[in-house]
Amino acid sequence: MESTLLSISNWLITAAFIILLISLIPLALSVKSNKKNAEFISIIMIIVAFVMEIAYFLLRWIATGHAPVSNMYEFIATFSIMLILGYLITYHYYKTKILGLFVIPLSLILIAYGSMFSTDVNPLIPALQSNWLAIHVITVTISYGILSMSAVAGLIYLLKSIPENEKSWRAKALEMIMAGLVIVLVYIATTLIMKGVVGYSDEFMYTDQRGQTVVADYHLPSLINFEGAIAVEHLGDNQYEPADHFQLGINLPPVIQSQSLNTVIWSVILGMIVYGGLRLILRRRLSAIIKPLANKADLNLMDEIGYRSVIIGFPLFALGGIFFAAIWAQIAWSRFWGWDPKETWAFITAMFYTIFLHLRLNKGYEGEKSAWLAVIGFILILFNLIAINLIVAGLHSYA
Repeated sequence: MESTLLSISNWLITAAFIILLISLIPLALSVKSNKKNAEFISIIMIIVAFVMEIAYFLLRWIATGHAPVSNMYEFIATFSIMLILGYLITYHYYKTKILGLFVIPLSLILIAYGSMFSTDVNPLIPALQSNWLAIHVITVTISYGILSMSAVAGLIYLLKSIPENEKSWRAKALEMIMAGLVIVLVYIATTLIMKGVVGYSDEFMYTDQRGQTVVADYHLPSLINFEGAIAVEHLGDNQYEPADHFQLGINLPPVIQSQSLNTVIWSVILGMIVYGGLRLILRRRLSAIIKPLANKADLNLMDEIGYRSVIIGFPLFALGGIFFAAIWAQIAWSRFWGWDPKETWAFITAMFYTIFLHLRLNKGYEGEKSAWLAVIGFILILFNLIAINLIVAGLHSYA
């Protein structure tokens, strides 16, 4: 029964991915030509996909016996679902279609990113065996979905307001964001290709920060490795023998997840090569290529959406990411706060949005200034999702 429910849930999220991808066609047509029929079809498709994603979430919850937010795959999938929820709420109030042209691809990228991680169901470790798992993480992902609307509205604002041929710090900063998007896409593609298609695998045995012997499986040649790591080959039945794998020779202490950092470094290198190639071929900034998508945006409306999203999303994040998390930490680890890397970054993120609202309400940071702050806030969220979760070892490393 459990395997059947899991199979159905996996099929549902895959089907939702395809429907969302197809929905971009009528959505783009409705933005370009203002056709109501195309807009109606696209919104119906998005709603159907969202319902299927919720069904995935509920069926996986029933099958596993706990909220499906206990590992990276489940958390990222939930984040992508909340993005669609955030868009549907925004559309309901503001009837703006253009956000969807940016939100839906972002949701699809997140689903693709989540597919890099194992979808297997494993028993929960003691720290996760609590109802606070669902309360804390679901609240945080809802806040992420709403705060993401602020960042998308901010990006659209910047794309429309900054001239494509302008030579200024803001134009360069916007292009750096485009380069970052290319790096993220290359990161996902590289991992999927090397792991799933090429099947590249180099194993290294090392001692982690808890003193346990662990084997790391590298799907890209080792530029960065764990201190004292030994190249091994799996013989079966948990037996290994020394092997000769490529190593550049840069070793870091086990507090850094060198395996993940190695993938990130490769992605940055390859991403910059791809970005440079695109610039040579297109002979234009990437921001100039995307800019036409934002030309019909109402800047005042984008500013309003960006501000309102933070007004709603930030209290939810503070509630789920700080208050509920502190209660759970007291139950799991007998202390409310411990400056674990994840806790520290949650505090930094909360302080950033506190400053955002202070500048907005008291210093007149509206329009472009507010848009930049919204985009930076989303970068902080992504840094938490990728770097803090995967690269820095801590009590939340199971995530």
